Order: sequence, then C-alpha cells, then structure tokens
Amino acid sequence: MTEHTHPHTHAPLPPPSTEGSVVLDIGADTGALVIHTGPAQDGQEIEVSPVGEPLRRTHAAVRPRRLPDRTVYCVVITPLAAGEYTVWRDRNTVESVVTVPGGGVSEYHWT
Repeated sequence: MTEHTHPHTHAPLPPPSTEGSVVLDIGADTGALVIHTGPAQDGQEIEVSPVGEPLRRTHAAVRPRRLPDRTVYCVVITPLAAGEYTVWRDRNTVESVVTVPGGGVSEYHWT
C-alpha cells in the first residue's frame, strides 16, 4: 500500500460504485483522470500533482466499479486543471506522467 504521510482523517470508504453513479466535474479548463488498477489496490490512495509541483498533491482511493458485465478497480480524480500531472507510486517514486485535457478524461493503467 502507498505510504500516506500527510495528516488528515478520511470518512469511511463509500460502497462500490455502479454504472452511471460517478459524476465527473469537467469543463473548458478542467478534466478528470481515471487510473485503472487491480483488486489488490482496493482502498489504496493514489496521489497526483502538477508536473514540477510535487508538494501540491491531491489524492483519491481506489474503489471497485461494478459494471453490467464485470467489476473494474480504479481511482477517479476530478476536477483537475488541464495540464500534465505526475502520478506517484509512493511518496518519493514517480509512476508516470499523464496529460489531462480540458473538458476530457485521461486514463492510465497502473503497472
């Protein structure tokens, strides 16, 4: 599980979402990032930050998403200002860099 060191508390994790139950806050200058994982990451918080600003992180927890024919595991981070983002594997390790478009959704597959 990713080390999570900033001090704050979280509400209990919500139940798995279902098709059509996640709302994305996107617009002309904002987008969203969906990071697909496996079931082993359920509940893990994944952090992202604007490229070049590693201390300005935001995060969300991986949750199961129940679809009609399967369950997928992912984290949905929204809204994000359009731009490039660092996806953090842990506190000090970069997983990847992704581009989030304004008015759109980027997808990344956690390795």
